[in-house]
Amino acid sequence: MKKIVLAYSGGLDTSIIIPWLKENYGYEVIAMAADLGQGEELDPLEDKAVQSGAQKIYIEDVRQEFVESYIYPTLKCGAIYESKYLLGTSMARPLISKKLVEIARKEGAEAIAHGATGKGNDQVRFELGIKALAPDLKIVAPWREWNIRSRDDAIDYARERGIPVPVTKDRPYSMDRNLWHLSHEGGDLEDPGKEPPDDVLLLTNSPEKAPDTPTYVEIEFKQGVPCKLDGMEMGPVELLEKLNELGGVNGIGIIDMVENRLVGMKSRGVYETPGGTILYNAHRELELLTMDRNTLHFKENLAAKYAELVYDGVWFSPLREAMDAFVDSTQKTVTGTIRLKLYKGNCSPAGVTSPYSLYSEELATFGEDEVYSQADAEGFINLYGLPLTVQAMMKKKTGLD
Repeated sequence: MKKIVLAYSGGLDTSIIIPWLKENYGYEVIAMAADLGQGEELDPLEDKAVQSGAQKIYIEDVRQEFVESYIYPTLKCGAIYESKYLLGTSMARPLISKKLVEIARKEGAEAIAHGATGKGNDQVRFELGIKALAPDLKIVAPWREWNIRSRDDAIDYARERGIPVPVTKDRPYSMDRNLWHLSHEGGDLEDPGKEPPDDVLLLTNSPEKAPDTPTYVEIEFKQGVPCKLDGMEMGPVELLEKLNELGGVNGIGIIDMVENRLVGMKSRGVYETPGGTILYNAHRELELLTMDRNTLHFKENLAAKYAELVYDGVWFSPLREAMDAFVDSTQKTVTGTIRLKLYKGNCSPAGVTSPYSLYSEELATFGEDEVYSQADAEGFINLYGLPLTVQAMMKKKTGLD
């Protein structure tokens, strides 16, 4: 039998894809699940995949690679999609694609399948990753072929075949979880005019339920990469897990947004990114202290483009690699310690230090100083405003409004 490797999560869509591939293609199905930090969600996958008809399953622990090679480059760039989304799902897809290709080569499979719908972004992210790494492999996307048209149809299909799924018609949310975030879409969230129901949040307290006293955290960075938390050196996975815990308790990182999907429609999602939000805030404050104005502002423009590339699934591209080279150059001085105050959904700076600080108290002081002559500002303003002066003179001379 010919083999196909399926990107498997154990959720509704990938659970029913296993029997569908066997029934419609006659494939021997090999499931692959990437351990990106889903925790207990992975425990039942091995038995469940085999019971659903898979020949075998690979569960690949890629947590450290995910943080070091995907999260950290995006964090250092400061990339945020549409000023709100911290790209938790987007960053994970290229790594999953990479592992799918590796397993396909190992097993001699001719094809790769995924459970992304024809309306979403993930179909693009998976398939661009596969095309970049193994353009010879066939790609099967059941949601673009079968006659299942809704999540209710998918639930019925699973029940007819005795496949247990972690979704009911009472809680029909589509969720994606990893070390960086937990996303929620579908169900009641499809109406952007309604506030998310109370049962949506799973990682994070609502700000109303957060403690009445603030929590302070201190994060040390070396060249843009976090390395210590409250003075203790930690590995990338451990550090992010601890920040997720602290941020979750204090209601940090809840995003409710209507975003522009790559495929042309708008969608509404709720994202929980507690640890990631803390890291983004900390990194930004350190850059404000250590990076010159021109570089900082140019990098902000680049970050928007970087976020689009990651969101659109173009991770394995020369442009992103070139951007990484620029960003890494800017991070040489982004070393120091930032203290943050976590309180009822807010993440506020509470002190920042760096050996590469560009802040000079002597220059910035409102008190008396010996290093800055305020009289020099007059000449600067005259030269800086010269184009405006010339423009005004021309208007007066010609009578132009």
